[in-house]
Amino acid sequence: MIRRARPDEADMVRDVVLSAYEHYVAVIGTRPGPMLDDYVVRIAADQVWVLQDADAIAGILVLENQPDCFLLDNIAIRPDQQGRGFGRKLLDFAETEARRHGHDTITLYTNALMTDNIAIYTARGYIEQARRTEKGFDRVYMQKPLVQPLTG
Repeated sequence: MIRRARPDEADMVRDVVLSAYEHYVAVIGTRPGPMLDDYVVRIAADQVWVLQDADAIAGILVLENQPDCFLLDNIAIRPDQQGRGFGRKLLDFAETEARRHGHDTITLYTNALMTDNIAIYTARGYIEQARRTEKGFDRVYMQKPLVQPLTG
């Protein structure tokens, strides 16, 4: 089940993110941006979704409905829950939310050294749009055109 995160779940959301991104610290030489985020603030802004599996949070999603784009800011799956299709479910959900909010594309970014993520997003139809250095991170911005579902 995917649902909005509740205020009392900020620590659990942070724990999912920390565990999911921990292995990247050695790859990029510092803590990735999502590990530094304030999930109390994100939850209060209605930007955090959780994928609940049984009694635990298996993954999280941070989405921003911005005036000029729909941003998938963060997706994280607990390491012990990876390989079960939860990432696909959260990506599908993010794309559906973008459509629901009237966007015909979805945007995301990832660290340039997270090449496995870039490969996953490319396989899902995301296309590299730009590379920028922001907040000390080398980021790869990607976008995916969204096909509107047929109705009727």
